[in-house]
Amino acid sequence: MDLTVRVDQLPGEGETLMASSSTELPGGKGGNQAAAIGKLGVPTAMIAKVGNDAYGERLKGSLQSCGVDTSGVLVSEHPTGMAMITIDREGRNHIVVIPGANGDLTCEDIDSQRHLIEQAEVVVLQLEIPYETAVYALALAKRLGKRTVLNPAPARTLAPEVLANVDMLIPNEHELQTITGIAPVNEERLLEAAGKLAEQGTAAMIVTLGSAGCGLVRSGKLQMFEAVRVAAADTTAAGDSFIGGYVAELLESGDDEQAIRYAIEAAAVTVTRYGAQQSLPTRSEVEAFHRPS
Repeated sequence: MDLTVRVDQLPGEGETLMASSSTELPGGKGGNQAAAIGKLGVPTAMIAKVGNDAYGERLKGSLQSCGVDTSGVLVSEHPTGMAMITIDREGRNHIVVIPGANGDLTCEDIDSQRHLIEQAEVVVLQLEIPYETAVYALALAKRLGKRTVLNPAPARTLAPEVLANVDMLIPNEHELQTITGIAPVNEERLLEAAGKLAEQGTAAMIVTLGSAGCGLVRSGKLQMFEAVRVAAADTTAAGDSFIGGYVAELLESGDDEQAIRYAIEAAAVTVTRYGAQQSLPTRSEVEAFHRPS
């Protein structure tokens, strides 16, 4: 669950600010990405854990309203995970995650929901669940012949045997630097970071660069994509919307470049709205944005 406060400017160290408003809305990286794919009309299921509490029920209800199969959303004795989010008037944010029930998702839980992975074409993972569980699920998906997408957030280093099971890695700049030790301050450094990942087995990477767009690296070649300029209200779910749009369109077209362009438009719609899951667009809304009347 996302607990969000809005301020004029992000606080500095030791600074106390007055907020203009606060909200409690469904969120979480995995939930947002599942909801994003589901709202775009793709059959989607999620494996996760929530608490036996009101937040857990709200999260499941929100996912279901987005078309997500929640039969794999299990219940923990610990409270539902939360994110504390501060957003300034430019839509920039600071996020702190309290894992809660997310931290209880085990490898045994993945095994119990194996049928959902077997039925999937693409398996999307993040790191807001225990690392060993994410690694296990990734390896299982790969053994089952599934296409794998990893959003390495929150940022952490990744072992080569983990990267070897990733078909498409989608980090932001900070996450890429954490994984490789290389800051992607320009295209040369971005390619250097991608090369380091390729040596460890990652087939391809899309690095998201905020308002600077994103870069696709395959076979040692970089292709840049510009962002769409919009008046941003809230960037909280921008990356999740991008990943959802990419996966949904990849399943539709089978083309990485087309999927990235679609993902950029989906994310552009998202940042013009407040909230996380409630800001995610439907396919018709993305198409309307692409072809304004």
